[in-house]
Amino acid sequence: MNIATDSMGNLRRSNYCGEFDRSFDGKEAVVCGWVQRQRDLGNLIFVDLRDRSGVLQLAFDDTTDPTVFEKAASLRSEYVVMAKGTVRVRSSINPEIPTGEVELAVTDLRILGRSETPPFEIVENSNTKEELRLKYRYLDLRRPDLQQNILMRHRIAKITRDYFDENGFIEIETPMLIRSTPEGARDFLVPSRIHSGSFYALPQSPQLYKQLSMVAGFDRYMQIARCFRDEDLRADRQPEFTQIDLEMSFVDTEDVLAIGEGYIQRVFREALGVEIPLPLPRLTYQQAMERYGSDKPDTRYGMELTDLSDLVRDCGFGVFAGAVQNGGSVRGICAKNAVAALSRKELDKLTEMIRGIGGKGIAWIRMTEDGVASSFAKFLTEQEMQAILTRMDATTSDVVLIIADSVNNHVFSQLGALRQEVAKKLDIIPKDAFNLLWIVEFPFFEYDEEAGEYVAMHHPFTAPLDESIPYLDTDKSQVRAKCYDLVLNGIELCSGSIRITDPVLQKKIFEMLGLSDEEAQQKFGYLTDAFRFGAPPHGGMGIGLDRLVMQMLGCETLRDVIAYPKVQNMSELMTEAPSPVDDIQLGELGIALAPTKTE
Repeated sequence: MNIATDSMGNLRRSNYCGEFDRSFDGKEAVVCGWVQRQRDLGNLIFVDLRDRSGVLQLAFDDTTDPTVFEKAASLRSEYVVMAKGTVRVRSSINPEIPTGEVELAVTDLRILGRSETPPFEIVENSNTKEELRLKYRYLDLRRPDLQQNILMRHRIAKITRDYFDENGFIEIETPMLIRSTPEGARDFLVPSRIHSGSFYALPQSPQLYKQLSMVAGFDRYMQIARCFRDEDLRADRQPEFTQIDLEMSFVDTEDVLAIGEGYIQRVFREALGVEIPLPLPRLTYQQAMERYGSDKPDTRYGMELTDLSDLVRDCGFGVFAGAVQNGGSVRGICAKNAVAALSRKELDKLTEMIRGIGGKGIAWIRMTEDGVASSFAKFLTEQEMQAILTRMDATTSDVVLIIADSVNNHVFSQLGALRQEVAKKLDIIPKDAFNLLWIVEFPFFEYDEEAGEYVAMHHPFTAPLDESIPYLDTDKSQVRAKCYDLVLNGIELCSGSIRITDPVLQKKIFEMLGLSDEEAQQKFGYLTDAFRFGAPPHGGMGIGLDRLVMQMLGCETLRDVIAYPKVQNMSELMTEAPSPVDDIQLGELGIALAPTKTE
């Protein structure tokens, strides 16, 4: 390789730092990047140069031009430099880095930018407080581990586009400024300067536009879409997020799931080298709740729920008997070999956790070598207690945790949360497993205890299962939807459904949701009007790209896979967004701010 300067004496990069190995020995190269560290040994100077691909050692010795050597002596961490030289095998091999067999003997060094001392060291797995790192996110993003996350995200997005293109999907960009349809989470509103008093909304999803694309005849649509929801943040939720959005015509549920499974298998194989066997397991919503207490179960470990209701229906413990007799249930989980980890003190903590999510408490049994210790044993006969232990398959060193409630959904949700917390305490969750499964046949309606009525669980265009349609007028609890979620290790990755295209059925669903003809026309008329002109049967899904990358890389939070994330209060620490705007801007929009409330 012959590296030359141009007529202006400028160097041009020939390779990234991470590309070098013994095959480059004796070749000229030009590299550029940031100084990771400089080691001045007097007559020898070594510089670790870092770019997005890795680190390469630059070497300066008694054969180096004195002017170049002097420049090297002045280098400090995070200086931006370009270096030209000859690749050679290192006298001291560093097996801990991919380029550790070679170094660049520098003949020309250019300092392109100097740096002040950074507020924290640019190293992998930084212990610096996250708030400080997010304030200087552009420095945080120089850390190799975080850069690799962002590069993997790019690779996954590339695989995504390739896969859907090969399967006949057309990428269509849908609008970012849309009509507000306040369903589900709150919209982010954008005031219009031209249309005074009117507002756009940022899309929570491209739902209506992708359905209109099916009416338009595009047949298979996809988009890596930015979406926005004004809702509280958590580790796996941001106010703006990216969705792999797709819709297909002339399909049923099986067709959509097959495309989704093929994509998951492809992305895991090409991005991680992990083979995902197909077909993916499936559970109905009811099965998932009864076995795991969650509609997004983590199946990497056991500890499934066990129904004890028939054993305690007539027992002397009023908490158990009353729950069953009032239409609820009594269910438990068995934590194997957990006696040491789940002491009485830890059980008290778990009880407080359950009370914090609306529960009444936990009944427990600890199987010690000295015998059975229980919070409720005195209310049960020996035969009743033994029946519980047998049903729970509990042996010495196990701990049985039981929840009772007159509302089954309360039992499920509380035991589901308890199961997850106990698994963390016992450290029994495999770190390198990817357990994917579909959850299907969700209820179409859920009972709202505060309102005292059934409300829709999904957007109003979700189709009910054909066999469930007769129950729309007789028993809403029996109506199930043609919708499906994809779950990975306890995190919902994807949600989708087959859509309603029958105008009569759509009108009935609107009525059941309390929407008059006028309200339905005002909110969704442009979609239902389009259906009058020949709408193909269609369905689709949206896969959370942020969550997918987070799970594939084993990250704890979405902030590790998003370049410029928000924090808990929805602010961005680096730019200090959101920020006030001046009165001139507000005046152009016809907006006056209400007085700030003071305590």
